[in-house]
Amino acid sequence: MPATPRAHARDLLDLIDASPSPWHAVATLALRLDAAGYLRLDEAARWHLVPGGRYYVIRAGASLIAFMPGSGALPETGIRLVGAHTDSPGLRLKPNAPHVAEGLTRLGVEVYGGPILATFADRDLGLAGRISVREGDTHVIRLLRFDQPLARLPNLAIHMNREVNEQGLKLDKQAELPLLIGAATNDPAGDFRRLIGQHLGCRAEDILGWEFNVHDTQPGGFWGTEDAFIASRQLDNLASCHAALCALLATDAPTATCVAAFFDHEEVGSTSATGADGSFIEDVIERICAARELDVEDRRRTLARSFFVSADMAHAWHPNFPAAYEPNHRVMVNAGPVIKVNANQRYTTGIDGAARFITCCERAGVPWQHYAHRTDLGCGSTIGPLVASRLGVPGVDVGSPMWAMHSARESAGVLDQHYMARALAQVFSDPGAEQRASSP
Repeated sequence: MPATPRAHARDLLDLIDASPSPWHAVATLALRLDAAGYLRLDEAARWHLVPGGRYYVIRAGASLIAFMPGSGALPETGIRLVGAHTDSPGLRLKPNAPHVAEGLTRLGVEVYGGPILATFADRDLGLAGRISVREGDTHVIRLLRFDQPLARLPNLAIHMNREVNEQGLKLDKQAELPLLIGAATNDPAGDFRRLIGQHLGCRAEDILGWEFNVHDTQPGGFWGTEDAFIASRQLDNLASCHAALCALLATDAPTATCVAAFFDHEEVGSTSATGADGSFIEDVIERICAARELDVEDRRRTLARSFFVSADMAHAWHPNFPAAYEPNHRVMVNAGPVIKVNANQRYTTGIDGAARFITCCERAGVPWQHYAHRTDLGCGSTIGPLVASRLGVPGVDVGSPMWAMHSARESAGVLDQHYMARALAQVFSDPGAEQRASSP
C-alpha cells in the first residue's frame, strides 16, 4: 500500500488512467494481482486451493473476484468480503454505430446507467472496450483503447439556445447524443471497422462485434490549495476498487479467508451473470468451501460467521447546494469513510455492521462519518443489499465522499482514498470475536 496519502491518490489516478472501460479495469486489477503472486483460476477447470494461497478468477472480462484462504477453519472464522463495482455510468456505442448525417459521420450511442449527460458535451472523448475477432474457426476477445480524442459532442451555441443557463442543458437521448467523429464518407461502417482493424492488426472483415465505452481522455490530476483534491473520470467506482485491492494486497497470512469482489453492471441494476445479483460470488464461495470439504451445515456456519463490506462512493456536502442534503448528515471531503444508512434498505447497513466497521476504523486510526439521504429525495442503491440478501451475511455500505457523482469528470479528496484502504485492510484482518460475542 502506498505510504502517503498523496502517493496513494497518485496510484489511484494511474489505475483509472489505465482503465477507461470495465474490461480494462479488470485487466489492470489482474496485472496488479499477477505482480503480487496471485494465481489466475479458470471457472471451467477444477480448483486446487491451499491455505495461504492467493487466487483470482475473471468472469466475462469485466468482473473479478480475488481471494486468500485463511489459516483458520472456515466455520470458526468465516469470510471477510469486500465488494465494489468496475462499471461507471456513461455512453456505450451501438452495434451499428457509424452513420452519416448531413455531411458528417456520427456514432450512435446508448445511455448506460444514469450519467450527467451535459458533462459529456465539449469534452475530448475516446473509445475503449473489447472486440470480438475471428481467428480461423473460432474467435478471440481483444481489448482496445483509442488514446487520442476520437469523438466529440459539441454544444449548441447559446445564440440558438438562449435559455440554457436558466433551464440547463437538456439533450434528446436519441437525436442529440450521437458523437461527431469526422467528415462523411461513402462507407462509414466499413471505415470504422477498418480503423479498428488497423489498431488491432487484423482484417476489418474479421471483426465480429464490439462493446465500446465512451470516456473522457483527460488524465486524472490534483487540484485545490495544497493539492487537497483529485479529479478524474470513473472515481465512482474505481476508487473503491483501488482501495479494496490495496487492502487485500496489504493483507498477509490472515486467519479468516479474505475475498475482494469486483462486479460489473452495478450502474444498470446488477442483474446479470457478472453482476452482484448474479451467481458469481456464490459460486466462488461455494468452491472455496468445497476445497475445505465442508458439508452443508459447516457452509451455513461459515456464512453466519462472515462479514461483508459494500464499498461504493458517497455524496459529499456541497456548499453551493445546501438544499440537496439532509441537514444533520453532511459528510465532508477528506474527513474519512462514510457509513451509508437507509431505512428502506437501499443500503444494507444495520447497527451491527456499522458498529463493526466503526471498530475497524478506530483500530486503523481512521475517522468515519454517517450519511443519510434527504427524506424527500429518492435514494440511490448499490451492491450491498443484493449481495447481503443472496448470501445472508451481515454487512455495511460504506464509501468515500465525492462531488459530481456520475459526471464525466468527478472529484474527491486525497486523504479519503488512503483512509478507505486502511479501513478495509483492517476489515480483512478483523477476527470478528467481539461481534460474535455480542450478537443476540
